[in-house]
Amino acid sequence: MFQIDPLNRTPVYEQLIRQTERFVLTGVFKPLDQVPSVRALSMELSVNPNTIQKAYSQMEAAGILQSVPGRGRFVTENAKEIIGRQRREQLNLLRERLREFSVAGITRSEIEECLNEVYGRK
Repeated sequence: MFQIDPLNRTPVYEQLIRQTERFVLTGVFKPLDQVPSVRALSMELSVNPNTIQKAYSQMEAAGILQSVPGRGRFVTENAKEIIGRQRREQLNLLRERLREFSVAGITRSEIEECLNEVYGRK
């Protein structure tokens, strides 16, 4: 399920966070689903358990995961909404990037073509 790209410049813990968020958004992980234990995921991916713990701790702090002592970690009931809210906050960064594109001479039609590609329209 999880796949780590050791050649990617993105730290492993961030790769785990992004993949978990994607799994939540796409329904692979549903509310109250248990995520793999630190030990199991560490062995599966050949990654230091502290790295897995760091990713899980950050997702707990964000409200995406919750720890139940003696049982493991679970996706929170409102994880999808939390992730969606985080993505909406990133729209400001997108606006800034679009302004940079405009100044660089990238046309609106080029951006629309990219949007249509991402959102599945032709």
